[in-house]
Amino acid sequence: MNPHLNQLQPYPFQKLRQLMEGITPTAALEPIHLQIGEPKHATPDFIRQAIIDHLDGLSVYPTTLGAPALRNSIASWLKRRFNGPAINPETEVIPVNGSREALFSFAQAVIDSSVPDPVVVCPNPFYQIYEGAALLAGAVPHFINTFPDNQFKLDYAQLPDAVWSRVQLVYVCSPNNPTGGVMTLADWQELFALSDRHGFIVASDECYSEIYSDEDNPPLGALEAAHRLGRSGFPRLVVFNSLSKRSNAPGLRSGFVAGDARLLEKFLLYRTYHGSAMSPVAQAASSAAWNDETHVVENRRLYAQKFSEAIEILSDVTAVQMPDAGFYLWIRTPISDTEFTRTLYQDYNVTVLPGSYLARNAQGMNPGENFIRVALVASPQECAEAMRRMKLFFEKLGI
Repeated sequence: MNPHLNQLQPYPFQKLRQLMEGITPTAALEPIHLQIGEPKHATPDFIRQAIIDHLDGLSVYPTTLGAPALRNSIASWLKRRFNGPAINPETEVIPVNGSREALFSFAQAVIDSSVPDPVVVCPNPFYQIYEGAALLAGAVPHFINTFPDNQFKLDYAQLPDAVWSRVQLVYVCSPNNPTGGVMTLADWQELFALSDRHGFIVASDECYSEIYSDEDNPPLGALEAAHRLGRSGFPRLVVFNSLSKRSNAPGLRSGFVAGDARLLEKFLLYRTYHGSAMSPVAQAASSAAWNDETHVVENRRLYAQKFSEAIEILSDVTAVQMPDAGFYLWIRTPISDTEFTRTLYQDYNVTVLPGSYLARNAQGMNPGENFIRVALVASPQECAEAMRRMKLFFEKLGI
C-alpha cells in the first residue's frame, strides 16, 4: 500500500461521530443538522429538466476536455462575473467532477516529488482535502494560521524563507471555509509577488464565491485580481469553482478549473489517464446552470435572510457578525469547542462542527480551538430555531 496513506488524519465528520458516541439527545426537540456544508435549498427545476432532456447522453463516452458548449458557458460566465479578459474555452477551462476531486488531483499532477521535501502551503483552519492532496503527492504541508482580529488574512511571514524556497503549491480559499474571509487585491498582489519570487503555483478554491450579501459588491476572484494587476495569461494560477453551492446541486458533481493554459495542458494529460471525464448528462445540466443567474440571486436572498435572523438572535449573547461571504458562522465558544458541541447536541439536539477539527497545530497552536462552524444550510425556519436554542445554551453558560 502507498505509505503516505498512513499520514492521513480522520476526516472532521468521522471525528465528530466519535465525539458524539454514547450521547442520546433530548427527544423533546427535533434534530437540526448544521455541521455539514451541504446546501439544502431546492435544486432549480430547469437544471433537473436539463438532465431529463439529455438522458441520451448516457449512451456515449464523454471526452476529458468536455463539450464545447459547456466550456463556452463557463468561459462566458467567468468573463461576466469577474470583469476580466475573454477566457479561452479551448485552453483555459477544464470541466471537472466537482471542485473537490480536482483540488485533490491537481496536487498529484503538479508536485515534483523528485525534489527533496517539496512543500504545499495551506491556510489554517482549512479544507482537509488540501492536506490529503499534499501528503499523497509526497509533499509536506505547512500551515498559515488565520485569526479574526486581522480579518483572517494570510500572514506569509509565519513561514521562513527556508520553507518558501521549497514551496511548489499554495492552496488558498477565498471566500474562505470556514471563516468567510475574502482576499483583497493587496492580498493577491502580495501572494503573486511571492509566487514570482519562488516559482510556486497558486490554487484558488472559490466554490463559495457566489454566496454573498451585497449584490453590488461580489467577492474578488483570483483571475480578476490577476487581470487587474496586469498578469496576462494568469501565470502559475488556477482557480476552482463548482455548482454545488452556487446552484444547490452538490449531487451533480460539476465544477471547473480555469487559468494558466500551460498548467491546464498538463493537468488535462493527467486527467486523461485519471479517467474523470464528466457525464454528458451532467455537462448539459451544468451548461444550463452557468448560463442562468436568476436562481443564484434567489439563493443569496435565502442565505441573507438566515444570516440576518441568526445574528439578530445571537448578538445579545456572543460576538457574531456577517461573514464577508460563504454560508458559515464562525463562532467563538466560552468553553472548549468539543465540549460546547457535545452539550449543544445532547441538550438542544443541534449539531455543529468543532473548529479544532478544521485546523492543525501550527506555530504552537490550533487556531480553530474554541470556535464552532455553523453551516446555515437548513431552511430559514430550522436555522432560526437552532439559533434560539444556541442562545439558550449561551445564557445557561452565563454569557
